[in-house]
Amino acid sequence: MKKLILALVLLLLTATPASARPFDVGRDASPNPGSVTVQWISAPLGLIVIDSGRTLSEACKIVKELRATGRPVAGIVITHAHPDHVGGLGVLHKAFPNAPMYATAATSTEIRTDSKGFYALTRQIDGADYPAVMTVPDHVITPNQPITIGGLRLETAEFGPGETDAATAFYEPLSHKLFPGDVVSNHMTPALLEEHSCGWLADLDRLRARFPYARTLYPGHGAPGSPSLIAKQAQYIRDFRAFVAPAATADSPGGATVTPEELVSVKAEIDNRYPNYPNVASLPTLMDVNIAAVAHELATAPACPAG
Repeated sequence: MKKLILALVLLLLTATPASARPFDVGRDASPNPGSVTVQWISAPLGLIVIDSGRTLSEACKIVKELRATGRPVAGIVITHAHPDHVGGLGVLHKAFPNAPMYATAATSTEIRTDSKGFYALTRQIDGADYPAVMTVPDHVITPNQPITIGGLRLETAEFGPGETDAATAFYEPLSHKLFPGDVVSNHMTPALLEEHSCGWLADLDRLRARFPYARTLYPGHGAPGSPSLIAKQAQYIRDFRAFVAPAATADSPGGATVTPEELVSVKAEIDNRYPNYPNVASLPTLMDVNIAAVAHELATAPACPAG
């Protein structure tokens, strides 16, 4: 059976134009601040689009790029419910109405309810360029179970609470390509505002263990890279916690609250260690919010649980 699968893959590779070979990955990264990446992988029967971009105008640009490939869109998968990954879903659905939209039940529920108020906040920032009504995926991914779209089988893994409460990574085992969403970014200031940095570190350990044969990662923010991106993301979070920790102790000037002076000092340390790291979000105060969130987390639980 394995030999038959490899023979079919070879046949597809030799019979398909180079611009549309199976496993080829296209990508679009929106401008900074808050650059977010939408990616599409070429399946035998069409394109699998991963996430939808933040704004309506960004999604319209992505539609043009997808149509320029000359291939149909076989399906759209969503890694998580953060505003910058689902804002363009309605535009994509209108352009490709026959393409099923996939997400886990937890992700779809968050898109439907906006329980954290993130979409309302994004509308304040992006105005009419962000959808007034969210589009909810119409197909449910069972966590940690494979899905087949356009003739291509993708493995899935569920993570969280970490970068967010629920996130799905997608892995194509024949090409060893991994799409981790925002569990991993590349040379970007991540969003730590949900106060789960310990959980995020645990997620990164699980991601590495779950997909040990991954060769190329395509993160939700930043350029593709090797599996070393996982270790680099973990190091950033550990360093961030270490920089914030002195400002979160009970005997610090503000106690668990970071004072303006402490905020300046912590930001300087982070910028010195990680210079020129653009924000993953368009929120201009992302670094300030990250520091306050991690300080609150550290004041409650100074150390991550073992294990």
